[in-house]
Amino acid sequence: MKIQEGRVSIKEAVQIGAGGKEPLLADIFLPPIEDSNRPAILFVHGGGWIEGDRFQLRGYGILLARLGFVTMCNSYRLSNEAHWPAQIQDVKCAIRYLRANAQKLGIDPERIGVSGNSAGGHLSLMAAATSYDDSFEGDGGNNDVSSKVKATCAIYPPTTIRQLDLDPLENAYAMLMGSEASEEDYKKASPMNYVSQDFPPCMLVHGSTDSVVPLKESTGFYDKLKEKNIPASLHVYAEEEHAFDGESEKGRSVADLQALFFKKYL
Repeated sequence: MKIQEGRVSIKEAVQIGAGGKEPLLADIFLPPIEDSNRPAILFVHGGGWIEGDRFQLRGYGILLARLGFVTMCNSYRLSNEAHWPAQIQDVKCAIRYLRANAQKLGIDPERIGVSGNSAGGHLSLMAAATSYDDSFEGDGGNNDVSSKVKATCAIYPPTTIRQLDLDPLENAYAMLMGSEASEEDYKKASPMNYVSQDFPPCMLVHGSTDSVVPLKESTGFYDKLKEKNIPASLHVYAEEEHAFDGESEKGRSVADLQALFFKKYL
């Protein structure tokens, strides 16, 4: 894809909805060339659902905006503030904001995708699900428009949320779900249980030696997508650990993959 000449315009700390005690904020990156009916991508940060912020994937936001995508990096409630499903509610709120403001931002409301890393990858897959608990929508704002996405990318995502026998302070899953969560709640929070015939096109990226989120989380999800004949791609980076794309060259490589994928499916 051709890089657009000029500077990316950045709208910082835009209030996109309400998510609890604090407003939900996002940074929006507009391509150098003004246009209408452009594709848009929401980037959802990682951090085990308990840390991280909207600045984490700023590099992806800028790189993809230079290629003509309107991009957004959003905040969402972390697990030390609110348990599941607050996180997916806030992601869906961000998607609805993009759709509700499509004309102002020069977006085609039918061409919105989502991408995320690690915990954000989990949330990007959950945002792509087409059959889910109504409570996942939340009431953060713009509830009169759809939170549907046309394509999703997940980078080293957890795809099954498990009940683990660990110290709660070392168990990101338990901190996400809270002590009152049932086995059924865990199942409802797992993207693996939402692969259906109408799941949108999906790209998965993972390091082969990831010790935080094992590669099988992505390979298992990919196999399930292919069983349903969903357009899907899996990119495995040999001998790479979790968050390998934090290195500049590898991050640019992943951004190139995202650009090709979203150009095809948005």
